[in-house]
Amino acid sequence: IFLHLRDERKLLRTRSAHSPKSTCQPAGVTQQVREWKDEGSRRYMCTGRPGWLTVSLRVGKYKKVHKNIMINLMDVLEVDSERQVVRVEPLVTMGQLTAYLNPMGWTIPVVPELDDLTVGGLIMGTGIESSSHIYGLFQHTCVAYELVLADGSLVRCTPTENSDLFYAVPWSCGTLGFLVAAEIKMIPAKKYVKIHYKPVRGLQNICEKFTEESKKKENNFVEGLVYSLDEAVIMTGVLTDEAEQSKINRIGNYYKPWFFKHVEKYLKADRTGIEYIPSRHYYHRHTRSIFWELQDIIPFGNNPVFRYLFGWMVPPKISLLKLTQGEAIRKLYEQHHVVQDMLVPMKSLEKSIQTFHVDLNVYPLWLCPFILPNNPGMVHPKGNEAELYVDIGAYGEPKRKQFEARASMRQMEKFVRSVHGFQMLYADCYMTREEFWDMFDGSLYHKLREQMNCKDAFPEVYDKICKAARH
Repeated sequence: IFLHLRDERKLLRTRSAHSPKSTCQPAGVTQQVREWKDEGSRRYMCTGRPGWLTVSLRVGKYKKVHKNIMINLMDVLEVDSERQVVRVEPLVTMGQLTAYLNPMGWTIPVVPELDDLTVGGLIMGTGIESSSHIYGLFQHTCVAYELVLADGSLVRCTPTENSDLFYAVPWSCGTLGFLVAAEIKMIPAKKYVKIHYKPVRGLQNICEKFTEESKKKENNFVEGLVYSLDEAVIMTGVLTDEAEQSKINRIGNYYKPWFFKHVEKYLKADRTGIEYIPSRHYYHRHTRSIFWELQDIIPFGNNPVFRYLFGWMVPPKISLLKLTQGEAIRKLYEQHHVVQDMLVPMKSLEKSIQTFHVDLNVYPLWLCPFILPNNPGMVHPKGNEAELYVDIGAYGEPKRKQFEARASMRQMEKFVRSVHGFQMLYADCYMTREEFWDMFDGSLYHKLREQMNCKDAFPEVYDKICKAARH
């Protein structure tokens, strides 16, 4: 109840362009940074948000030894309908933002799945959704960032103003400065998403069909759930204000089946289908089951009796699970459980699924296509033009015999590097420093860290997230 009330309180604190300014201002962040300088800059800085509050399953131990800068900025600052831009603070969540914008007739182009994902985390890390084949990653829908730098100055950056910083911020994990606000594009919202479910069998057929649908701009959404090496359901969606009443499925209601289980019915019945899902229910369709992670936490959670009696209680907050998790359980979970997102070129999809099957054997796999523009920064295609990529998400207990977390993941990371892919940095990363910078382009990042005197203020991104550096 407390966690629910906390979320409601955060939502009520959001405000429009005409609301009074927040009492927690960027000036407070600037003041803390200047105090750090006056103290002699003896320690690295990091945000003061507790590690257990983040959606990542990793708990950042660095927060115990770094200077914690408190950034309690969680408000929607402005909705500019003329520019079609919303300005928000970094702790605004996806659930909060869609609840705020949808009644006004707006949404954002890319709404990453889980309710508790924050704008700051999605910019400093990354975010993706089934609309990304049109709009790119979450960072590609942002038009401006406001940061407090290592010298305490407040800087605004856009593609034309302080452009190097604008392109270097995504994936930097807070190692170039503290994000205090961001401007994100908006698009008109519609009432429903018309979903078409299509079972596909045969790995080659799955990859061909998924690639074909991902290239169609008339599809507002494209997503695939792979249930075995040769079985999948590919879903395409279109935004609409009209719906056939008999085909409306309010999948977000607490008593409804988990979405991935609902989708699997089309595969088992070997039939296609069409449904109309209310837009906000669609945006957060995997939230109630945390994709399919909840089946390992509450094995009976999708039972109809449980859903009707206790479905309103789930999902448990990831932050609560982390807070109450002992060290022994955490290590056991780390050795026998996988939560990874690998971003690979679409042309390597078939080979990638085969590799996931051999090294992990985790199902379902989540497929989400995205266009990767050739922008400066840590993540861009190998060539000089935008390229279609796909996020392959593996979440669950590996069924591969003699699975060993470090060895298996290093093998996966090696494969991803070989196809010029990328690993999402919220997950456990086992690469060496040389391997990490072989995967990511650090040229602009390191140039700015030198120019902005970040080396004494923030750890390098590798030292912040990779196991080889943290242990």
